[in-house]
Amino acid sequence: MDDSKSLKVRLTFCVLLVGISLLFTAVVTDHWAVLSPKVENYNTTCEAAHFGLWRLCKKQIYVQQQGPKEKGCGPISLPGEQTCSYFKHFTPGQSSEIFEVTTQKEYSISAAAIAIFSVGFAIIGTICVLLSFQKKRDYLLKPASMFYTFAGLCIIISVEVMRQSVKRMIDSKETVWIEYSYSWSFACACASFVLLFIFGIVLLLIALPRFPQNPWETCMDAEPEH
Repeated sequence: MDDSKSLKVRLTFCVLLVGISLLFTAVVTDHWAVLSPKVENYNTTCEAAHFGLWRLCKKQIYVQQQGPKEKGCGPISLPGEQTCSYFKHFTPGQSSEIFEVTTQKEYSISAAAIAIFSVGFAIIGTICVLLSFQKKRDYLLKPASMFYTFAGLCIIISVEVMRQSVKRMIDSKETVWIEYSYSWSFACACASFVLLFIFGIVLLLIALPRFPQNPWETCMDAEPEH
């Protein structure tokens, strides 16, 4: 690998590391979506919630008089007593009534499983890139780029599954939630998709052999890179 190509690979790898960091942040945190019930009584507490792939957190928030357009409980950033629990289908014995009653368990399990695949692809891609820095192993850049692209596709599929889960929960008549919003963990997942997918393709283009410069020249006839 020549110096010019090595520099391009290292710069691309730095951007991919940012995407991987965002991916890990999204997977391990529980601020994908915020749920709010309808508030009818003021000067009392209401219960808002936020959740991620593995855990649900409820927060008791003191409600004061709201504006005419404000109907929900929150914002979630207000001070209040918070309790968190892992979803029952991941840890039997713990309570997560919202998901047991109003959300399809399959949605939550599918989103988490696909996100784990994304993390696995990102780790394998990183190992391939690190090994490619050794002599005569730059051929590993091609599979690495594919793994990063697959990681980006998996996390955006997980995002869509989670989005459908939230939408069906809000539309359900069995739930008290009337409002929802996506939070910073959700934004991290979307940003990681953009970086992993785009720069995975960039890494593949860098790894490809140099194209012929003349119409009559074939790839085999082109001068080798020094």
